[in-house]
Amino acid sequence: MKAIVTGGCGFIGSHVVDQLIEKDINVVVVDNLSNGRVQNLKQYRSNGLLEIIQADIRERDRLQGLFNEADWVFHLAALADIVPSIQNPEAYFGSNVDGTFAVLEMAKKASVKRFVYTASSSCYGIPDAFPTTEEAEIRPEYPYALTKNLGEQMVLHWGKVYDLPVVSLRLFNVYGPRARTSGTYGAVFGVFLKQKIAGKPFTVVGVGTQTRDFTYVTDVANAFITAAESAISNEVFNVGSGGTYSINHLVELLGGDVVHIPKRPGEPDCTYADISKIRRILHWKPKVSFEEGVAKILDNIDYWKDAPLWTPEKIDTATKDWFKYLS
Repeated sequence: MKAIVTGGCGFIGSHVVDQLIEKDINVVVVDNLSNGRVQNLKQYRSNGLLEIIQADIRERDRLQGLFNEADWVFHLAALADIVPSIQNPEAYFGSNVDGTFAVLEMAKKASVKRFVYTASSSCYGIPDAFPTTEEAEIRPEYPYALTKNLGEQMVLHWGKVYDLPVVSLRLFNVYGPRARTSGTYGAVFGVFLKQKIAGKPFTVVGVGTQTRDFTYVTDVANAFITAAESAISNEVFNVGSGGTYSINHLVELLGGDVVHIPKRPGEPDCTYADISKIRRILHWKPKVSFEEGVAKILDNIDYWKDAPLWTPEKIDTATKDWFKYLS
């Protein structure tokens, strides 16, 4: 078998590659390395099962031949983060919408057997009910969320019109080893871990009672493999941990002082996936508890030593457009 993983040098993508290679599946990674790191796959340098192609997913003339030989396609390549999507929506539409169109067209032309799309729980915006089901209203609050949902709509449409066997996974608050350490102000784990290394207080938004459905990355990667191995098509599944955990609890587990920064518009007080559908249909369930996951992170905290150190002042500057446009 052969699988293509777009964005396979990235955080989640590299863990999908891990689990594919464990199954002795040939893997071709397509990554432009704008966010991904070849170092995330350094353990396979001499493994004949892996090939890495540095390319933009929109280079269809260059990449179509790779797709022609593929059985499965895992589409993880995308631009992430909230503030940059507000500041540069064109880049996000180019990557997340046009890029998804290109990958869909190559997969369609190659008649691949399975296409698994990386959707985002940010499509729900600020939901009315928790845990949130797949039937909840779609309310994107910023361009990143919108572009990821537009990508999902295209995937499901290609499944309906062109009979492409597709599955879309809406991921909730993924964390774990190899999370991105560079770039813009973003995910709480990367911010907090560098602050811990530097002996600085954790910058807690608001009073810290807000909760997140933190889902460990190996569980998420397993959901991708499970979806590919199934015979289910044209379905959307939430992928979460089965719980929701406060930022204050995270601080307790990490251990350290706290400084509070202003609460931000467009952010939900809670994210919490209803995962009953994926449990019932795909028989998938998370295995790593939040406490176990945080312990694993702390065991590998040196990975974040070169990450940017975010202070309240730097965060205030970085999020000005967040408050300007989403208030």
